[in-house]
Amino acid sequence: MKLNYKYASPSRCMQAGDKTTLGLSPDLSRDEKVSFSGKLKHPLLFRDAMLMLREIVISDTGKKTKERPEYFEWLDQEIERRINAHKEYMPNVRKALSKEIDTYDVQLFHQNNEIKKLIDIQKNLQKQIDEYDTWRDYNKIEKSFWKFIKDRDYSLWFVLDPVITVHNDQVSFEAFSIDESVYGCLSVAMDEFDLLQKPELGTTNIDFSAKLEKEMQRFRSYTDVTLSINPEGFTVDNDIVPEYVEKKIDLPDTWIKGFNQVSSAAALSGIEIELTPSDMYDICAFLRKHKEKKSPRYMKWILEPGQRVQIVFEPFGTVITLNAIYNGSQRREEKIWGRRRWLVAEKLIPLSQSFHIRLLGFGMPQFIRADMGTMQMVIGFSSWSSNDWVKGTAFNIMAGFTGKGCYDRVYPLMKRKRCLSMEEIYHNLPGIKNDRAKAGIGMLFRRGEGYFDMVNNKVRFRQLCNTPIPEELYEVTDIENNVQKYSKFTFDNMTVKYTQRKEFIFSTKYSQQNLVPSDNTEVIIDQDGQITKVDCCCHKFKRGEKNISEPCAHILALYVASFKLLKLKDLEYDKEYKINDIMEMLL
Repeated sequence: MKLNYKYASPSRCMQAGDKTTLGLSPDLSRDEKVSFSGKLKHPLLFRDAMLMLREIVISDTGKKTKERPEYFEWLDQEIERRINAHKEYMPNVRKALSKEIDTYDVQLFHQNNEIKKLIDIQKNLQKQIDEYDTWRDYNKIEKSFWKFIKDRDYSLWFVLDPVITVHNDQVSFEAFSIDESVYGCLSVAMDEFDLLQKPELGTTNIDFSAKLEKEMQRFRSYTDVTLSINPEGFTVDNDIVPEYVEKKIDLPDTWIKGFNQVSSAAALSGIEIELTPSDMYDICAFLRKHKEKKSPRYMKWILEPGQRVQIVFEPFGTVITLNAIYNGSQRREEKIWGRRRWLVAEKLIPLSQSFHIRLLGFGMPQFIRADMGTMQMVIGFSSWSSNDWVKGTAFNIMAGFTGKGCYDRVYPLMKRKRCLSMEEIYHNLPGIKNDRAKAGIGMLFRRGEGYFDMVNNKVRFRQLCNTPIPEELYEVTDIENNVQKYSKFTFDNMTVKYTQRKEFIFSTKYSQQNLVPSDNTEVIIDQDGQITKVDCCCHKFKRGEKNISEPCAHILALYVASFKLLKLKDLEYDKEYKINDIMEMLL
């Protein structure tokens, strides 16, 4: 998707004595002309949070190309083996070939002399042509130009400018990493500011360059800092307004989809663990001091009800016991890959009162919320370092955001109200079923026109791009259509079993007319509402990761149908209940 950003001037810090104005230039190509001006009460807190957000923007933990020393060693040995075989079995052929080669070498020598004379003539002619060639220095000039751009403003090499939204109750800054695996959202409450003017609500991109980052690092505790978002730009010292800054960006489709899918994942329920700053320091300190060189590379969280949380770091086998107590009702073990990305939260350790970790289960994303009082930082990590936010669109389906729903009613409501909880949205849409309203909210997320606020559990209106997102990036996918097609059949043929481990086993069978073999699809969900195991006989699931990180439509349809039955009580252990039996119990 191609976007054009236009800024009245670069963002910059302006100092006058002990007073500093952090001037952020908004994107002028948007319809909403956002403006804001307020004095920060905790400028150092804001500085470090914003610097951490920039680290998310430029982070790239994608897999790098590795050397292959074993292959080249084998290749050298294979060449040597073939040479020895040649020497042993074909001596006469080699001698004959050698004599023939000598004869051709003599002929080639004479011909090379003729060729050399022709080449000298060609070079002389080329020199005469180059003297009149206008483009002879093009590559050299182009290389110098890009070096100049890189030295002047390194931020132009990172095209993903943060998104800022001014709400009635807060100002939020969102960013998505280059490798599309880390999401960050800094929410600054209005209580943090002494407002100097009435804010103009809306969303825009801000010019956040490397130069601005260096200027922000100069903030000190004795400095009065004013945050200013001004569409008219900011003048330089000689009061001459610089020319407009324009950026032309070609964003990958997966970047757009991933940014929007984060909200669907954030709306899912999960295991909540509150860590102290010292707990987070222990995690980051270990990651900083130990660099793994072999597999497996994960940290395993061991959660015992009422006990302190333990983390096992592989491949070292080191166990760290945190101060945090796990308050869940069932023992769990959660494995987390791509763990070195957690180091982005390191800067927030001395600033935060606590860290809230949300684990969504094996093969699912994780979220960290840093509580800094009037500021909250939410960081979302995909399951692995490689991007899988958009794989199978599973998050929006699992959250119930399937189909278009009543998007045409949700959009004007959210644009007018700006921020509402799910229940408030349902209340403001009388006559519309909650499922259709929820699907409309999901479509709002997918079109980049809203995001889910994990801190307040609310939906907030926000337009991600300055132009509408192409339909192919938010249209209902085949897997969603299949989930809707299987849903009624799944519910009618579903069975439930409650085990002594206090887990629900939901299963169903699909017949041949439903285009899958007549074997079980099974989902096991524990007492905390977390998926512990999934299985399906279809080819799509068997070819994939064989876990919830890459589910098929049958598993998703069974999960959606079973989620409403997790509150069942008085079930006998290991007894299989059909849906008719369950309905009789409910009635």
